[in-house]
Amino acid sequence: MALKKEMQTGNRLRINEMIAENKNKKSMANIMEKIIPAILFILASITILTTLGILYTLLTEAIEFFKRVPIWEFFTTTELKPLSQNPKFGVLPLINGTIISTIIAMLIAGPIGLMSAIYLSEYASDKVRRVLKPLLEVLAGIPTIVYGFFAFTFVTPLIRSVWPEVEATNILSPGIVMGVMIIPMIASLSEDAMNSVPNAMREGSLAMGATKLETTFKVVIPAAFSGIIASFVLGISRAIGETMIVTIASGSSKNFTFDITQSMQTMTAYIVEVSGGEAAAGSTIYYSLYAVALTLFVFTLLMNLLARYVSRKFREEY
Repeated sequence: MALKKEMQTGNRLRINEMIAENKNKKSMANIMEKIIPAILFILASITILTTLGILYTLLTEAIEFFKRVPIWEFFTTTELKPLSQNPKFGVLPLINGTIISTIIAMLIAGPIGLMSAIYLSEYASDKVRRVLKPLLEVLAGIPTIVYGFFAFTFVTPLIRSVWPEVEATNILSPGIVMGVMIIPMIASLSEDAMNSVPNAMREGSLAMGATKLETTFKVVIPAAFSGIIASFVLGISRAIGETMIVTIASGSSKNFTFDITQSMQTMTAYIVEVSGGEAAAGSTIYYSLYAVALTLFVFTLLMNLLARYVSRKFREEY
């Protein structure tokens, strides 16, 4: 009898210990449930705070520049001579060079990237896709400075052998090479958008007598249109922000021209030139770096906002 009571007492003690242990675990779990969201919020806020910090830096320094150079002169004049005795600070030659190089790049990357995506998504077998897609994406992993030297030492001489009027540094060569660099981005994102289209839509189109080509261009591409356009807009943003290719291959001539055979300078190349040590801190040319950087920031921000708008506007949900 006494033994039985001891066993019951021991069981109660063990049960009480288990209850206490579970309470401790629950209290720790509750504490972690309260701490983890705060930690995640802080981590998520880092990107926002970084962006605000960059914007604050650009604005404060750009305001100092616009105290010295009128803002309408900066955005409306076509002369950029920052190192002359009578310096001129018109950003239009840089905007012009940036836009022209971007257009050339997209004329190369757009059709090739989209056709590559169509082949990989609609025509290639699984075995071929597993081989070709990684090979295509290798282009995205090549450093941009390598692309720059490739444009300067190979593409430009090749173009000049066919078109002698092209200058040794020109905007055509880096534009073409930038297009090659952007192809993987457009191809990969466009293919992902087309792969997200349900197979039932393809099968329904084929069942009604449409060919594979008709199904691709009349069913799949319209259904994936938002993703395709978003990939193009992101490609444009990538071209606008490219630095090393244009710095090496397009030269530093601040010409306001539409002749793609001539040397031009983009906004990113100008930033590299000024930040290379030619401008003394506190000088007008030094502050012009931030004014151009702010202009570039606005360009890329508008492109990203446009990509988000297009994605939401034309998104198809299945």
